[in-house]
Amino acid sequence: MRVVAGTLKGRQILAPTGHRTHPMSEKVRGGLFNVLGELNGLAILDAFAGSGALSVEAVSRGAKSVVAIDMDKKANTVLKQNIKALNVGGRIKAILANASGWSDNNPTLQFDIVLSAPPYDGIKMTILEKLVKHVQNDGLYILDWPGKMEIPVFDSLTQLRVKNYGDAQLVFYKKTG
Repeated sequence: MRVVAGTLKGRQILAPTGHRTHPMSEKVRGGLFNVLGELNGLAILDAFAGSGALSVEAVSRGAKSVVAIDMDKKANTVLKQNIKALNVGGRIKAILANASGWSDNNPTLQFDIVLSAPPYDGIKMTILEKLVKHVQNDGLYILDWPGKMEIPVFDSLTQLRVKNYGDAQLVFYKKTG
């Protein structure tokens, strides 16, 4: 995998082996960040970080800071290797944790953007609903969702846009209060 755009454009990113993570394709990642544009000065939560590709892409496009959470030890190791190789340790914080437990332990932390790309097998809506609480008012929640599944509705979010990529769809929401 490689970084699609920004200051790290073209740099390689390692991906974890196995089936516990599903790395977002370059095409989908490019589509996501083309919609978001520049992220100068924004704080991002990457809730199912895997290799950290979304975290790295966000920093490459100007994000001030990213909290990258994943509960898989292999993925967390690869994430830390990517952070070190790309020299972005001051801007990406890798956390080995379950997203639900992390949310319970950090109930007041809020972000400009929450990126949520959960594993497609066994998606738990209760975890996604917890993550929505970490979006600040007027902030964005972006959900990577299976292409054939009905898009979820969240009480405190307004759906802005859907980009369909066949087996994946990106759903963009805004927190309205």
